[in-house]
Amino acid sequence: MPTKERIAKVRQVLTSRQTGLRVVLEDITITHNASAVIRTCDAAGILDVDIISAVQEPLLVNKAISTRAEKWVRLHHHSSIRECLAGLKRKGFKVAVTFLGEDSQPYTDLDYGQPLALVFGNESEGISNEALELADFRIKIPMVGMVRSLNLSVSVGIILYEAFKQRSAKGFYGTRQLPARDFDSLYKEWLKISDEE
Repeated sequence: MPTKERIAKVRQVLTSRQTGLRVVLEDITITHNASAVIRTCDAAGILDVDIISAVQEPLLVNKAISTRAEKWVRLHHHSSIRECLAGLKRKGFKVAVTFLGEDSQPYTDLDYGQPLALVFGNESEGISNEALELADFRIKIPMVGMVRSLNLSVSVGIILYEAFKQRSAKGFYGTRQLPARDFDSLYKEWLKISDEE
C-alpha cells in the first residue's frame, strides 16, 4: 500500500505534467542518450515522448541511466516523422526542430507557452529534411567553441529547462493540465506501480 507521502507525490507530479509540451526523438540510435532524455523529460514535467523509428522493436532503456523514469513518461512509437508530426499538428501543436542552419533562431527566443512539439534528431545526422519541411520553428543553441553541436541529452536538457522557466512564470506547473479522466486513470496506474516497487 503506498504511503501518504507517496500518494501526495503522485498527485503533485501529475498536476505538474505539461500536456502542451512534447519531446519528439527522431531515429535515436544510442540507448544511453535516449535513457538520459527520458529522465530529463520526467524531471521537467513532460508526460509524452514521441519516438520515430522504422524498426518496430521497442526502444531499449538503460534503467541505471533513466533511474526508471520511463515508468512515469508515456512513450509513443511512430514509423515516420510525417505521421507523428502531422498528427500533433492536427491536435494544435506547433513544431520546433533543432537545426544548426543560419535561419534558426536562438532557442531562448521561442515562446514555449504555446502547445509545442520539440523535435531532436539523430546523434550523427540531426533531423531529417522531412522534419524540416514540417517545422513551424527552427531553433538552435548558440555555441562559440570548435565543435558544432552538443550531446543529444544535454541539448534536450538545456531547451526543456528554458521551456520550464517560461511555463513556470506563466503558472503552468501549478495548475492541472490533464483532463480529469486522464488524471484519474494515470493516478490509479501510478499508485499501482508505486505499490509494486
